[in-house]
Amino acid sequence: MATAAPRCVRFEDAARFDRHTSMTHLTALLVVTILSVLALLHVYWALGPQGTSAATIPEINGRPAFRPSRLATLGVAIALLTGAALVAIAGRLWVDPLAPPLVRLLTFALGAVFVARAIGDFRLVGFFKQARFSRFALLDTWVYAPLCLLLGLAVLFVAYRDV
Repeated sequence: MATAAPRCVRFEDAARFDRHTSMTHLTALLVVTILSVLALLHVYWALGPQGTSAATIPEINGRPAFRPSRLATLGVAIALLTGAALVAIAGRLWVDPLAPPLVRLLTFALGAVFVARAIGDFRLVGFFKQARFSRFALLDTWVYAPLCLLLGLAVLFVAYRDV
């Protein structure tokens, strides 16, 4: 008497767990990780020794365009962590305490903010800035703006796929 081969154990909600869902989870996890690391970096800058690197602040005529306070730097860290939490909720990595339409709207807005940062203000930051030769400008062209564009597109993907 031949017995049938055992079937693979599948997820309880197998109908909803498909290739797109797993890609959404992976993208959300990657974005949450990056935003959390960036938040920790801002906390380090806020609580560490005072003084900024020329690589982190835009310059005008060789001078920093502004001097961020410790409180402002902590505010950026909190905003990054809030964005990470939002993406975690939208990607279903975290229990959803908010209404799904609100999460989706806020996640689209977050993605738009990152894409707008990548495009820039047409003066000091972004792909279309006028300042091109400072240390910050070079890093912004090759690291900061592309990272913001990739984060923005990834967040928009998570918002669009909102599983």
